Amino acid sequence: MPIAEDPEPRPTRGDAPDGSDPSGTGAKDPFADLVLDDDFVRGATAQEQSGRTRMLAARWKHTPPVDPGGRRSVNDGPAPARRFGRKPKPPAVDAWGNPRPRSSAWRTPLYVALTVAVLLAALNIDGLRSWYRDHVGGTAAAHTPVPTVAPETARPTTAAPKVDDQQPTVAHPWAGSPAEGWPTGAEAFVLPEAQATGVFSTAQVASQLQSVRDYLIAANLDPKVIAGGRPDAALALLERQDQDGAKSALEHPSKENDPTNWFSRFDPRDAIPVGDTVKVQGRMTFEGDGDKGVLIHTDFSFVYALRPGPEAAKQAASPRPSAPAPQPTGPAAPKGGGTAKPVGLVVRTDDVAGDTWTTRTIVRRVDTFRFYDPGRYQVQPKKVVYAKSQTDPANSACDVYDGFFHPQFDQFAALQQDTPGSRPTGPAIDPYDRSKDVEQTEGCGTISRN
Repeated sequence: MPIAEDPEPRPTRGDAPDGSDPSGTGAKDPFADLVLDDDFVRGATAQEQSGRTRMLAARWKHTPPVDPGGRRSVNDGPAPARRFGRKPKPPAVDAWGNPRPRSSAWRTPLYVALTVAVLLAALNIDGLRSWYRDHVGGTAAAHTPVPTVAPETARPTTAAPKVDDQQPTVAHPWAGSPAEGWPTGAEAFVLPEAQATGVFSTAQVASQLQSVRDYLIAANLDPKVIAGGRPDAALALLERQDQDGAKSALEHPSKENDPTNWFSRFDPRDAIPVGDTVKVQGRMTFEGDGDKGVLIHTDFSFVYALRPGPEAAKQAASPRPSAPAPQPTGPAAPKGGGTAKPVGLVVRTDDVAGDTWTTRTIVRRVDTFRFYDPGRYQVQPKKVVYAKSQTDPANSACDVYDGFFHPQFDQFAALQQDTPGSRPTGPAIDPYDRSKDVEQTEGCGTISRN
């Protein structure tokens, strides 16, 4: 069935062509000429809030917002004072509540620096131990000064007192040794009051005492001799026969004819003196020889502070021969064979750090020198003649006869070869005990302290 068409659309409200009220009241629509452009929006006296603003306002009406920190307004007033100048920690979240990323750029350099420090400490463990002793609880922190001791005037009745057990270093070479309080060098040689003896006048006896003193200084305190040089000054003070014997020992050192029975010498490739200071303790006396001559008795202990030479570690790792220790018979021992090292050997070495471990060698010499009556014997006036000699070195290889003392260093103890003769077999002796006579023992002994 066909649908009938409306011949004319019916107007709705507000659609009157002339803007009049279609209801027929005759009132005009007030918004008919309104244009909603940009000028209208900017000139509006009241603006509608956005939907997010209305939402947050409704939420904060019951739950006020919490400031996460890190932002300040001009209305907040002055910032609170910081304690000790520390900066406040940055907020964990930003203004919108999102977690802040943590910066780790500073960690990598720190880890690298710590790694390098650990490696350096591992490479210089001895220096690290010494630094700890010196700065935390060792040599410098717990060191007790050793009382000063005057030169001996008589034989002591007891051994030198015990002192703190400390590791000596280049900076503190006398730490842990009673010799720290002993006289230094020639100060220990106090000459007794001279008296006329035998055929010699008081002045002649005084000159003889001085000659012996000069020889002991040249043979045991000359820095060049101690460093392995030739002892020319000491040789010049010896009488001709003794001088020839000493020269033979220097040129052909051997077990039977060892130059260390005459002179204190160290191989600079093995051990280097720490400065020129030598600690000395002892005494000197004299008497007649029963044949109108004079006997001068000396008993002195020389303490040498030494640091490792450039080949010290190599020497420690090398096996030693297993021959027994020599029994000194005095400088005038029979001549023997052997191969000598150059007597004027000088090895250039660089300085080492002050915390490098050092050691000490103690050499006790008990000698008797004789001045014969020139009217009965053919002698050289003012020349020194050995009548008897005993040498007792402590902390020196007792199975090496090359004309040098060879001390042992603690930092190379692990390198010692477990070979025959490498371990001490004799009794332990206190090298600072001067109340006893020099003991002649079989085998290679040990020392109770250094």
